[in-house]
Amino acid sequence: MALVIYAGAAQFMAVGLIQSGTGLLEIALLTLILNARHMVYGLSLLEPFSKAGRWKPYLIFGLTDETYGLLTTIEPPVDLDRTRFYAAITALNQVYWFVGCSIGSLMGSALTFDITGLDFALTALFIVLLVDQVRAVKKPEPYFAALLGCILALFISPKNFLLVALVISTGALALLRERIEGGPRGTASQGVSEKSKQDSMQKGGRP
Repeated sequence: MALVIYAGAAQFMAVGLIQSGTGLLEIALLTLILNARHMVYGLSLLEPFSKAGRWKPYLIFGLTDETYGLLTTIEPPVDLDRTRFYAAITALNQVYWFVGCSIGSLMGSALTFDITGLDFALTALFIVLLVDQVRAVKKPEPYFAALLGCILALFISPKNFLLVALVISTGALALLRERIEGGPRGTASQGVSEKSKQDSMQKGGRP
C-alpha cells in the first residue's frame, strides 16, 4: 500500500476501515475527503509542473504534505534542472515513506513498550511544515484565509471540518490571489523563487 497508493494518513485510515469490513466505495469516498487538501497543493504548483514533461504524472502522484512543503520552500541549485530537482525530492520522500512503513509493520508487533502519545509525531510534522511556510511566505493574507476557514468550518459542519475549511480557505485565497502575488500574473512559488535568487545574488552567487 505504501508503494502503490502512497496516500499518507489515508493509508492508516484505510487499514482500520478494511479490518472493520467497510466497503470499497465508502473507503474511496473517505480517502477522497481526507486527501482533498492535495487538490489545493496541486493548484499552487500548476506553473512549476507545466514544464515537467514526462515527469509530470509522477510529480502529481507523489505530491504529499512533506513534498509540497519542500518544493515550495527550497530553491534548486542554479546549475540543476528544476524538474529533475523536483523529481528527486519526490522520489526520495516516497522511498523514505516506503522503507519506514515496511520497517514499522515488520517490527511493530515486536515492540513491548507503551507507545501512547506517539501519534503526536504527525501533529509535530505539520507544525514543522507550517514553520517552513511561515519563513517562506511573509504576507499575512494566506494565514488569515486559513484562520477564517477554520472558524467558519467549526460552525458550519464540525464533522466535515477539514473539507469545509479547505473549501472556504481556497475560495478566500482565490479572491485575494492578485493581492498576495503583488500583481495579476505569477504564482506564490514564483515569488519564493525570486526571493531566493535575490538572496543568492546578495551572497555572491549567480543570478
